[in-house]
Amino acid sequence: MTDDSDGQAAADGTEVGGGSERAVDAGSEGTPEATGDTALDADVLAEGWRLWNEEPNGRAIVVFRPDVFDADRFPAPCLPTVYLTNGSRRARPGSGQRQTDQWHVTLFLEPEVEVESTTFDDRTNALEGVSDVTERFVGGAIDYRGAYQVPRESYLDELDDLIGDSTI
Repeated sequence: MTDDSDGQAAADGTEVGGGSERAVDAGSEGTPEATGDTALDADVLAEGWRLWNEEPNGRAIVVFRPDVFDADRFPAPCLPTVYLTNGSRRARPGSGQRQTDQWHVTLFLEPEVEVESTTFDDRTNALEGVSDVTERFVGGAIDYRGAYQVPRESYLDELDDLIGDSTI
């Protein structure tokens, strides 16, 4: 497990790349599941999380309560999002389009606010990682407040309330 916090501040005062990155060994190379021949089952997501997009045997995006992140109740850019990708994690332009042998599950609170990133050896285990991060998020086990360099207290208080109501 490595922490890749770099402490950079975005223009709005949020911390860029301030999440933690974890590596997870899968140990099931060569099996159909290890090569990514599975789909994301939306039923394994925690309450409130929805499958937003999935490419066949590839990248997927899940979002938390898109019904309330509509710019009226909550700002749409603040939609908590989990990305499942096997793209390169390098910061170079276009590098994310290059496929790698590893799969990454990354939780963002906003486009520039990364809370957590976990690396897996295959897509099957990464799918379990998506389920795990959504469960931990609604269970209160993820410190999303710590991802902000300058906390947005009123918004985060409302997000706390929303997570408490995620069983709706």
